[in-house]
Amino acid sequence: MSAFVDQLIATHIRQDVQSMHAYAIQDSKGYTKLDAMENPHQLPPQLRQALGERLAQVALNRYPGERVTDLQQALARHAGMPAGCALMLGNGSDELISLLAMACDVPGASILAPQPGFVMYALSAQLQGLKFIGVDLTPDFELDEPAMLAAIEQHRPSIVYLAYPNNPTANLWDDATIEKIVRAAPGLVVIDEAYQPFSSRSYVDRLAANPHVLLMRTMSKFGLAGVRIGYMMGCAELVAQLDKVRPPYNISVLNCEAALFALEHEDVFAGQAADIRSERARLQQALSALPGVKAWPSDANMILVRVPDASRTFEELKARGVLIKNISKMHPLLADCLRLTVGTADENTQLLAGLQASP
Repeated sequence: MSAFVDQLIATHIRQDVQSMHAYAIQDSKGYTKLDAMENPHQLPPQLRQALGERLAQVALNRYPGERVTDLQQALARHAGMPAGCALMLGNGSDELISLLAMACDVPGASILAPQPGFVMYALSAQLQGLKFIGVDLTPDFELDEPAMLAAIEQHRPSIVYLAYPNNPTANLWDDATIEKIVRAAPGLVVIDEAYQPFSSRSYVDRLAANPHVLLMRTMSKFGLAGVRIGYMMGCAELVAQLDKVRPPYNISVLNCEAALFALEHEDVFAGQAADIRSERARLQQALSALPGVKAWPSDANMILVRVPDASRTFEELKARGVLIKNISKMHPLLADCLRLTVGTADENTQLLAGLQASP
């Protein structure tokens, strides 16, 4: 059987897929989980009970219907979507990124994004057979404006991704530079606001003035990482074209109802985001006092730090029961860098104790 399967794979699975590695998820059982930029807060007990009772009434025997439209409208209100725009739903932002690559797969198409950045931008291009152009950030993780503009002029990409703020560096880039890139782009510009609940700025007020710009967000950082709801807003005519490649019924009835419930209680999630921002400030202040540690400013629910030996610090924290993300081999600019998710007060205290104890 093994020889047959080996031959089957060699003959019928794309060579580039065979050489890829599946997205790796760290085993987090038994650890303080600070590796995936999740909201560490659960719903209060009374809301958990109310949600459970509501989900019990969902018709699981029916395909998703008009409640999905209700969710689109609720998200549009929540996000302050401008007039003349429309909203498209995805099974997380990952699906939207894949659908964008599919929709823009015209002859000679390419996708351009700063690096280091979210891995799905490049992966979506590879899986769709598109060229990906990565443009390195500066050593301090700012946009390299001349390099970005030169790459856009040379490659004329179908899609330019700009994370706002960026993952894994957690910083907001200069707005004047972003506007120059938006004006120079010959195709779509996707502003990825995955971390909007923790950010000091948003692009939403400029969306209507730029019909080639799409604004992408997710409910994962809002507090529903397990629900898998992403959404994208932009010029209604453009979104209508992109929506044609969306699979039917891509949002489950349970996910849809859970998201609607959360938006009805958005004040609870806003309070959680405020707590995370407060804890982020405490963490950044404490990190700045640690010898040998460099922490970059953050507008997200994560902090990028550089330590003398990332692998050693990662293992020492893991031995103390704290799981973070070692990104030191993701890109040369990230040498000896770790990504720390902002957790609860107790979790952050545990993280700091581990870092302080690490030589």
